[in-house]
Amino acid sequence: MSANRLLLAALFAGAFVSASAQEADTTPVAPAIHIAGGASDPAAVKRVNQFLTQPWKFKAKRLGKADVDALLAKPDSVLFIDLRTPGEFIQYGSFPVFLSVQNKDLEKQLAWLPKDRQIVTVSNHSQRAGAAADLLAAKGYNVAGATGSEEYEVEGGTAVVHLVPRAPRAPGAASAPRT
Repeated sequence: MSANRLLLAALFAGAFVSASAQEADTTPVAPAIHIAGGASDPAAVKRVNQFLTQPWKFKAKRLGKADVDALLAKPDSVLFIDLRTPGEFIQYGSFPVFLSVQNKDLEKQLAWLPKDRQIVTVSNHSQRAGAAADLLAAKGYNVAGATGSEEYEVEGGTAVVHLVPRAPRAPGAASAPRT
């Protein structure tokens, strides 16, 4: 099996495992927030500025909007790894294409990550992403850097997609028959 087919199979298997684990997960989804869109949301600007004013303590590059947009333009050579929980995707949004590996599981999933692509790690404000990027670089991965989805939006980035949680199923409601 070629490396590309193996990677594709692993990504599909991970997506199915992740989807089934999310359905079985009984933890509450993050509370809904008003999403005004980056720089026009004063609360988002305040959260982002709290992190941008702190010194960057990681070896990995902190990627800004221009860096992220340039990498998004080369989808065949880059892999975005989002380290957040599904609730955080809904609350803060994420990039349109990414591999979901929660931060706590990253070291267990290293065998599935390609070493022939640049990797961008993603969190809300790039702190977890910075630590994960340093870990991956130390393990020999080609790390482009770390970014935060909310930081990217506050800088004016438009590639972040906000997911809408599905409505809860009514108690006792049966699923519609599949045709």
